[in-house]
Amino acid sequence: MEKKIFVAGHKGLVGGAILRELQKKGYKNFALRTHSELDLTDSKAVDEFFSKEKPDWVFLAAAKVGGIYANNTYPVDFLLENLKIQNNIFESSFKYNVKKFMFLGSSCIYPKNAPQPIKEEYLLSSKLEPTNEPYALAKICGIKLANAYNRQYSTNYISVMPCNLYGIGDNYHPENAHVVPMLIRRFHEAKIRGDKTVTAWGTGTPLREFLFSDDLASACVYLMENKNADEIGEFINIGSGKEKSIKEIVELVKKTVGFEGEVVWDTTKPDGTPRKLMDVSRINSLGWSSKVELEEGLKIAYADFLARYGA
Repeated sequence: MEKKIFVAGHKGLVGGAILRELQKKGYKNFALRTHSELDLTDSKAVDEFFSKEKPDWVFLAAAKVGGIYANNTYPVDFLLENLKIQNNIFESSFKYNVKKFMFLGSSCIYPKNAPQPIKEEYLLSSKLEPTNEPYALAKICGIKLANAYNRQYSTNYISVMPCNLYGIGDNYHPENAHVVPMLIRRFHEAKIRGDKTVTAWGTGTPLREFLFSDDLASACVYLMENKNADEIGEFINIGSGKEKSIKEIVELVKKTVGFEGEVVWDTTKPDGTPRKLMDVSRINSLGWSSKVELEEGLKIAYADFLARYGA
């Protein structure tokens, strides 16, 4: 357990979960920096950090992220900043002989109309969803760069592709949050105010897959400890392999929060993609599968929300 490990983005949902999993497994030698301590878009600062710390393992869980509005409004920022972060960490990792590297992608890398469930080979098979194309392109470049290093220099750089995530340390911003934290906040605030109804968008029929962030972390650490890039291929999906309708998810969050009013469905609002499910047969065949059921994970996530934002 003497490996020195750099978790980029350790204050975020994914990076925080990876750090907890590593600590749980007995790792103690970490090189950690907050955004204010190390700007990952600054190539000189990143080089100096790697020169000083010389980590053995790197988990790249840091990224500039945001919702549809932010992606549409600031496409240059999302493409350029993420490319800078990735390129700087890849270059320094190679320069300072990092033994093993994990790059985390995003489900938006897949084509908008990819067949379901989504297999790894569907990458770049058709057009991306336009609203998050800049972010998706940056993540695709990261996957391709990791693979290029492996081919050219025989490095051991692994890329993983998580499905929709939720969990401890999530983003509960009223506009930029993803669906599960958004619902937790909405039902909680409605409960506190004593509202009779909460409005949900669409028909509730689309199907979605969610994975608890600590489950993702267990997969990431499992792969780093037990598998090499040549066993994984270009990248590998990580998900629960289970899907629920938006209506089922809304009802589960409502129950978890304890909101006793009614859900009103605004069917004038869009449903989005009818189905978005990852094919996780490859990671299952390598010996990992998800453990945390949605109902259990939501209870943990809501307890974390209350701890951070108060009852």
